[in-house]
Amino acid sequence: MQTIDRVMKIIDVMISIDPNKYYTLTELSDACELPLSSLHRILKAMEKHEMIQQDPEKKLYTMGTVWLEYGLKIYDTMDYVSLLRPELENLMQTVNASVYLTRPVQKESIIIERIDCIDQTIRTYDQLGQRTPICEGITNLTMLAHMEPRQLEKTLLVTESSDTIDKTELAKIKEEGFGLGEDDWSKGITTIAAPVINHYKEVVAAISIKLMTDSNLTKQELSQMIDKVLDTSNRISWKIGPYY
Repeated sequence: MQTIDRVMKIIDVMISIDPNKYYTLTELSDACELPLSSLHRILKAMEKHEMIQQDPEKKLYTMGTVWLEYGLKIYDTMDYVSLLRPELENLMQTVNASVYLTRPVQKESIIIERIDCIDQTIRTYDQLGQRTPICEGITNLTMLAHMEPRQLEKTLLVTESSDTIDKTELAKIKEEGFGLGEDDWSKGITTIAAPVINHYKEVVAAISIKLMTDSNLTKQELSQMIDKVLDTSNRISWKIGPYY
């Protein structure tokens, strides 16, 4: 078990800093807080299974190809993503903004699809696979606000920051049917989010778009964008039925 923990720590360090960067043995040792001898032994085993790769000349380490292989295989089996992608692409073209599909996973959420709008000038993109605490951010609050009491209670049980949730804001989001606002980590960027709900009335995802806060949209234009996001979330909710 200790070896597995160490392997995951090494991978986590490589991914969180820069997945494309090459690291020296010393850099990894310092970041992972592992002795050089132990780290070297683990890296050799990981290299054998293509979890990492080494530059033979510079003796530097980086992520291996097996993670991409596994990721693509799993992604390819996500029938709901291929089913929903046309809806997301249509929304992107309609509102001329990047579109995200986010899924709740216990005490966090994870971005499982992103449709980029090449015509949109925005300072930051949230990465596929990016995780955020379920109690933080407009998209996550939108999912929480639309959960039935039993699902909400189950979700909040595993979190450590449920006391920080603004219940008034959740009630407002629930009443309006969508979330609108800036996230703490993306100042200057406004998120519009709407829930995806299956036939069992469980919140299984959220659709969101991101706009520059100073994009000078009129109230009517903003209202139209909100309607498009809501329309897409409703169609996707109908499409997935009880299977997601």
